[in-house]
Amino acid sequence: MNFNSSRFYSIPLRYHIFFWLTYFLFNTFRWGIYFNDYLYSFKTNLLGFPIHMTLCYLNILIFMPYLVYRKKYLLYILAVLSSIFVMVILKFNLTYLLINHDVWPEGPNRIDKLTLTYTIDMMIGELYVITFVTAIKITLDFMKEQKRVTDLEKSQLETELLFLKSQISPHFLFNTLNNIYSLSVEKSNKTPKIVIKLSELMRYMLYETKNKRQSLENEILCIQNYLDLERIRNDDRLEINMAISGDIHDKEIAPIILLTFIENAFKHGVNKNTGKVVIDINFKIKGDFLHFSISNPQPEFTLHEDNFNSSSGIGIENVKKRLALGYNKNEYSLSFKKKKNIFVVKLIIKVT
Repeated sequence: MNFNSSRFYSIPLRYHIFFWLTYFLFNTFRWGIYFNDYLYSFKTNLLGFPIHMTLCYLNILIFMPYLVYRKKYLLYILAVLSSIFVMVILKFNLTYLLINHDVWPEGPNRIDKLTLTYTIDMMIGELYVITFVTAIKITLDFMKEQKRVTDLEKSQLETELLFLKSQISPHFLFNTLNNIYSLSVEKSNKTPKIVIKLSELMRYMLYETKNKRQSLENEILCIQNYLDLERIRNDDRLEINMAISGDIHDKEIAPIILLTFIENAFKHGVNKNTGKVVIDINFKIKGDFLHFSISNPQPEFTLHEDNFNSSSGIGIENVKKRLALGYNKNEYSLSFKKKKNIFVVKLIIKVT
């Protein structure tokens, strides 16, 4: 931690005033009871507290930042002891001249000159005050630093999530533009419909996916637009079976999570197969969780390959990271299975 920065000493002035005033009144009252002389206690504390404050601020503003945090420990000890010794001499002389010739009435004997016993006792007292104030300051600095680290980690996670979400649109757009290009080369009359559907999808991705969560209904509508694109492109060779059960209203999910799996199913199950292809998609709400599954045939000429092991599997790695960053471990479960030549993805995810 970098305690040299001035931000660690930016406690508002009112808190300093409140602390020292409270401490002063407490000490005055305490010693007033001890001496049974509140006026004497007030005078001695009025003289002593500027010394306390000077030593404390010397320590937290100069000695610690410039010596402790630079690992000059021996020099720090010498600086603290020297400053306390000088202040004790100052306190003795001011008390003797301004208040009472007996400068240590609470001591074992009358003291009217500087002695070793008086010096050591006063130095220990000053050290106690310095330690007390420094402990408070270090605690506050530690709490500020912990908050700063927590805020930074949160900001980094949010930035990473935004980056991962921003990756989805270009990835999806790249695949869809390839489809449009192929149809335009063939001068297909499907091209305008695909462009319109694509614009609807891109509008959703640009304006409706900025929040951490999106309504499940909107996500399903987005998926249906994507499926319409695929139906237009693939004609009769594509059969899509989509089932929805349970109440999907007032449910929320991280945006574009499900679309990644669906796009992957078409990339591997439709684009790499000839003949009729069947895609099964299921949405089932059970309590607070969505049970989502999608199955697609494995590519005819690459049955030995996993859907997610190809070099272009950017989207799947993306969605895994987003799940890990956006949900707790007990809020989702993701699995991949092969059944003969059928590849199945199952995601159970919290949607409240």
